[in-house]
Amino acid sequence: MKSQSYTFFIASSEKGQVRKIRVPFYVLHLLALLAIVGGVTVLAAVGSYTRMMWKVTNYNALRREQAVLTKQYTQLQATVKDTNQRLSSLQSLATEVAMTYGFLRFRETPFGLSDAPVSSEDAFERSVEQFQFLEKNATAAALASGGLQLMPRAGVASAAFMPSIWPVIGRITGSFGERLDPFSGEGAFHAGLDISSEYGEPVRVTADGVVTTVEMHAGYGRLVVVGHGFGISTWYGHLAGFNTREGERVKRGDVIGYVGVSGRVTGPHVHYEVRIYDAPINPWRYLKHASPAD
Repeated sequence: MKSQSYTFFIASSEKGQVRKIRVPFYVLHLLALLAIVGGVTVLAAVGSYTRMMWKVTNYNALRREQAVLTKQYTQLQATVKDTNQRLSSLQSLATEVAMTYGFLRFRETPFGLSDAPVSSEDAFERSVEQFQFLEKNATAAALASGGLQLMPRAGVASAAFMPSIWPVIGRITGSFGERLDPFSGEGAFHAGLDISSEYGEPVRVTADGVVTTVEMHAGYGRLVVVGHGFGISTWYGHLAGFNTREGERVKRGDVIGYVGVSGRVTGPHVHYEVRIYDAPINPWRYLKHASPAD
């Protein structure tokens, strides 16, 4: 059987010759198939390139949005930090004023003086509140005499639970309140006093109490916190080592640690804080009447 084919006649306009070309049927089909495949390939390549460009455009837009959000987050962090510093400063000032005028003696507690009748349900809830309060202020209840008190009466500044000695012999290198952070150079609230001394010197607790914290703490390094009752606590940071444990009862002058350089420091010293109901107050009000050698 003779194979089918197509015949093409090609004429030359210059010489007037006619050339005849015979192309088999299957060759034309093959060429058509290749053309279709090539067209599909080109269309697929164009579509893939278009999708890639769209993804690149979206990626760049997301990167720009991320940069804007990162900048806004940094600004928000700075605002929050500044607000927290102002709040800490204001809280400390409020506590100082309240202590000066004796307002803290009238701090509201679950132990009211009213004799008004209450229902059994209210009585139960009040009992639970009183139990929880005593549980949180067990040290204060143990140290108080002559009935439950939240703040010492006037004239008991020399009582065993009042901070009244220097924790270490040395000079003050960092004051309480607003100052420039030695690491960042920005304004920061300093919640205590920095007392410089020789590395390894003993650090003494400034009043009777119970050790509540012995740990590594961010910024403070090795930290000891002692609760003295009536909402009073003292903090001792940047220690080289501990000489106490949590839950231990300590007396004024007991060695609880040693001067070190742990945490964020520029040299050996003790970071000393006095807090009333967790609000930092100026420790100098207690140290100014005591000799560093006491």
